[in-house]
Amino acid sequence: MLRQVSDRLLAIVAGSLLALMISINSGLAILNSPLQASWAAHGIGALVAIFLVVVYSRCFRLSQSKANRHKKDNKLISLPSWAYFGGIPGAFTVLLAAITVNSEIGLSGTLACALVGQIVFGMISDHFGWFESEIKAFVLQDLLKVLPIIAGSFLLIFI
Repeated sequence: MLRQVSDRLLAIVAGSLLALMISINSGLAILNSPLQASWAAHGIGALVAIFLVVVYSRCFRLSQSKANRHKKDNKLISLPSWAYFGGIPGAFTVLLAAITVNSEIGLSGTLACALVGQIVFGMISDHFGWFESEIKAFVLQDLLKVLPIIAGSFLLIFI
């Protein structure tokens, strides 16, 4: 139970940091360009990620072999090649968010639309089992869960 609460709180913090990142990058995009803002964000993000990897590995004393091993049923497995390309949609996310935040929909509209996109893509991905996820068939109840979010996003942007 405590693990579920902490995971949800971490997800809320991640969402807040995403909003902060988009807001900061859009300000940088106004002064330069959305592409330059994306480059700056990812360059600084790479440096911070390297720092965090070093700190994490030292704090938890992970050996190189343990950190790079993934086991399933006591067999060593390797990551699929597509698993290394997560930065590509991330780069487009930063670029497109910097553009849309500076439009008439603003930060809250951008985040609302991004949330709808994430949920819809997630449901499609779950339905087809993309990226080796567990297949979760789409049911009518799922649509009933998404419609209030879409309606709220519509109200946020257009009213």
